[in-house]
Amino acid sequence: MTDGDHVVLLDDEGNPVGTAPKSSVHGTETALHLAFSCHVLNAEGQVLVTRRALDKKTWPGVWTNSFCGHPRPAEPLLSAVQRRGEFELGIRVTDIELALPLFRYRAVDAGGIVENEICPVYIARTDDEVAPNPHEVVEARWVDPDELGSSLVTTPWAFSPWLVLQSQQLRLFESPQLQRRAS
Repeated sequence: MTDGDHVVLLDDEGNPVGTAPKSSVHGTETALHLAFSCHVLNAEGQVLVTRRALDKKTWPGVWTNSFCGHPRPAEPLLSAVQRRGEFELGIRVTDIELALPLFRYRAVDAGGIVENEICPVYIARTDDEVAPNPHEVVEARWVDPDELGSSLVTTPWAFSPWLVLQSQQLRLFESPQLQRRAS
């Protein structure tokens, strides 16, 4: 196996404690590990949402943020974000900003697969045309952030749990109407 097939394992405080094959960290018993999420905006201020490929191990076919991934051991997070943007969507991301440095979640999908991640969240921009990798993304759409925020409030079951949780913390999805509705 290469480093690309491994993820960084973490202790409860978020300190690296080793590595494990990526294939071993998404099962019914999932060790805490390092990941990241990225929300991509275009020049019109729309946010890119994607629908996970139907053969993904976790949350297949579910709508989610632009893309996610795991940094390889010793790989800087920003490099991992750029690498996954190109791999999953065929885009070059720029103006990458750390939006939620301490985002952490644990979720179990309908098949019993567990996600257990410390997952810094980034916001980035692109001017590129999206060309989804069909092994990662079955569908991609540019949407108005307020409309996405409204959908996340009214139909959270239609989205990945990490997108729903991130939306509750990110200003990207806030509007005065959403803030009133969520209160």
